[in-house]
Amino acid sequence: MAEYHQLKQDLFVWTLAMSGIIFAGVWLNYSLNTALNYLLGACVGVVYLRMLAKNVERLGAGNARVSSNRLALFAGLIIVATQWQQLHIVPVFLGFLTYKAAIIAYTFQTTFSEFMKK
Repeated sequence: MAEYHQLKQDLFVWTLAMSGIIFAGVWLNYSLNTALNYLLGACVGVVYLRMLAKNVERLGAGNARVSSNRLALFAGLIIVATQWQQLHIVPVFLGFLTYKAAIIAYTFQTTFSEFMKK
């Protein structure tokens, strides 16, 4: 269980770091409004990742029931982005997907660090 908690912590750190770096890049290359749209999506992605981690913990504890609240969170984000004139769908959506990019980056980093040890 300690490995799982370390993995969870590492994924949150990777997600937050990537969100901050991408936010700064979007702000520099586009506008503050677009960067804030991205940041909104990234924040919801972090909440989604936390909800996913809690569901995984419940599965590990023997509870076979998985919650579908995560889907409602994503759907709510996209619905708000489409209805509110100040929000742009693409930056919000890409911000939400940042947690997936963080998982991929963490996987590459872990794989290559293990490969370099050998």
